[in-house]
Amino acid sequence: MLNAQQLSSTVTVEQGKLSGKHVEHLHQFFGVPYAEPPVGQLRWQPPQKAQNWLGIKQVHTFENQCMQKYLYDDMRFRSKGVSEDCLYLNIWTPDLAPTEKLPVLVYFYGGGFRAGDGSEPRYDGAALAKKGIVVVTVNYRLGIFGLLAHPSLSAQSGYGGSGNYTFLDQQAALEWVNKNISQFGGDPTRVTIGGESAGSISVSAHMVAPDSKGLFSAAIGQSGSILGPPLPAVSLQKAHEMGVSTVNQLHNKLSLKVDRGNIEQLREVSAETLLDALEELGISRFSTTVDGRFIKDLPISLYRKGQFAKVPLLAGVNSQESHYTSIVDKPLVTKEDYQQAIRNLYPEYYQEVLAMFNISEQEDIKDALQTLASDRFISFGAWAWIDAVTHHPSVSGKQPSTYFYRYDHIRPARKVSEGGTGEHHDRGAVHSAEIEYVFGNLDNNPLYLWQPEDYQVSKVVQGYFERFIKTHDPNGEGQAFWPTFSSEKWMILSKEPEYQSFEAHIKRYQFFMDYYYPSN
Repeated sequence: MLNAQQLSSTVTVEQGKLSGKHVEHLHQFFGVPYAEPPVGQLRWQPPQKAQNWLGIKQVHTFENQCMQKYLYDDMRFRSKGVSEDCLYLNIWTPDLAPTEKLPVLVYFYGGGFRAGDGSEPRYDGAALAKKGIVVVTVNYRLGIFGLLAHPSLSAQSGYGGSGNYTFLDQQAALEWVNKNISQFGGDPTRVTIGGESAGSISVSAHMVAPDSKGLFSAAIGQSGSILGPPLPAVSLQKAHEMGVSTVNQLHNKLSLKVDRGNIEQLREVSAETLLDALEELGISRFSTTVDGRFIKDLPISLYRKGQFAKVPLLAGVNSQESHYTSIVDKPLVTKEDYQQAIRNLYPEYYQEVLAMFNISEQEDIKDALQTLASDRFISFGAWAWIDAVTHHPSVSGKQPSTYFYRYDHIRPARKVSEGGTGEHHDRGAVHSAEIEYVFGNLDNNPLYLWQPEDYQVSKVVQGYFERFIKTHDPNGEGQAFWPTFSSEKWMILSKEPEYQSFEAHIKRYQFFMDYYYPSN
């Protein structure tokens, strides 16, 4: 078994020897290559196995983040730079590995598949590693580099499809972890995959990806899934149409020659030039594709057929995933404003949607719009996912354990020195606000005026997630009991968590299920 001295000197993985850092009773290995750099002719191809190296590779600092221009306001990076050469992962492992191998968390960052990086301080794995978990964060290709599908690429692929390089990168990282994580004290049979937003969508995608099954034993999804907005999967034909349109626009924008294939020419254009051109064209979103390799059918069909990994799942949403102003942008919303907005959004189902909400006071209007905005953005997808997993029996006839939450704690105000006003007007827990609490990284985020109750909430929430990673059950002594989702309830995560009925929400989510996936 590994000991602290062995880990602090070298670790031998499939490709060669690594030397990490020993910091505060932890071993850290940053910038570990899990695949070849996807540059040149490897742009828009599945990830290739990392080549072996000679000698000892020093992995003390974070490597490049993947190509991106869009930066969300609360993102902070510790990466070396921005480059297509970005397929690296980072590992935090405790000082001493016990006789029994440690559980592993492999985490995929959020950012709408167009931003993010495994070096972000809010995803730092040190706090969880100190609790006896080997933590891995993974970089993966984004935007056009990760999701472009095109007939020419499909003709070259050998499997008749294209796109989804984002997910194939993640899959390659999972394969690397399964082969090598025991060298870092981890148990390859106890790997939990987790993620927030785009990372959560990724987790739900891997659950229906044939080649991902068997690479993980449990799953965590924070806000969203591939079964709902904002980024549902599309057919290969639709992805081809979108890809052709994008490539043609780039071809014209960049005034490329017409005597050679568009894809081959674009492979020769610098990544920076491509991103600049896309920004000027107003193109920033790309979809998951039914590519015939990563996924074989639309995810909703796969979940309905029971063709998903039968593993324990912990998933949930935040209470303010989106603000009411995304529907009616007024400080004072009248009942007439509210009704007209619903009529505009759902002209055929106007009365049905209005009946979902009980409006008796002025504030009820904002509450209803906030709930609706959150559902339309990302909350419905999270429910559709956990409901599909919960209510479809596995091959053995036993359902996997599922745990559903709503995170309610309102993050404190932003510091004036960090562009804030010292006050906030949030009506709930905003999208992504739970990440620092789950990872125990409040002190890694200097933007907010953290209060003692924030640290208490972090302790409570992290406790549930820690136990789920270790035992695939969030329950333990000293905290409110969290039953499985089969009872149609969810855990309200806050300073004093409590289990509440989900009944008031069922009708609304069933409406969205019929709305997005009408029966034939």
